Amino acid sequence: MLLTNPRIKVSWVNAHAGNIVNEIADQLAKDATQHGQPYSLTKLTKPHIKGLLRKSMLEEWQTSWKKGDTGRKIYNIMPSVSLRPTNWIREDVIFFSRHGPFLAYLKRFHLSDSDYCSCGGIGTALHYATECMLTVSWHMRKPAPNFEQEWLKRVANSLVSRHKIRMIVKFMSENRDLFQPP
Repeated sequence: MLLTNPRIKVSWVNAHAGNIVNEIADQLAKDATQHGQPYSLTKLTKPHIKGLLRKSMLEEWQTSWKKGDTGRKIYNIMPSVSLRPTNWIREDVIFFSRHGPFLAYLKRFHLSDSDYCSCGGIGTALHYATECMLTVSWHMRKPAPNFEQEWLKRVANSLVSRHKIRMIVKFMSENRDLFQPP
């Protein structure tokens, strides 16, 4: 029955805990053994059990990711969890989470006196990727304000764009003083 219906979940429940479903299952089990229903041990294969556990774990992880209150910037780019690696490196995470050498982020945590870049713009990750004169070598086209989220998704899925992002973050990390306002 378990093999033909993957929606059935097997879990341990404390016996006689007042759970009505548990009490019904207990009564059905007693009836089956007392009234001639033969007991049969269904052998589940290891790969089948692993598949059920993997599916259950991914569903639980997805629910937690969807309802969570942290990592929302990354969630907006990657709303679905997966066991496949993203192949993101440190610089990718820094840029897409916007937690890094960006003056707007540093100012928020009182690690910088100003959120303005030395070029005069507000030092957000988007600023450095699209308009800062200090990172012009790696610029990408600036998205319209209402398409910023879609732009971030496209950049995250493009190896060329991610290479540019990596170069910007490395350059900023190695030249912090260059970006400080006068």
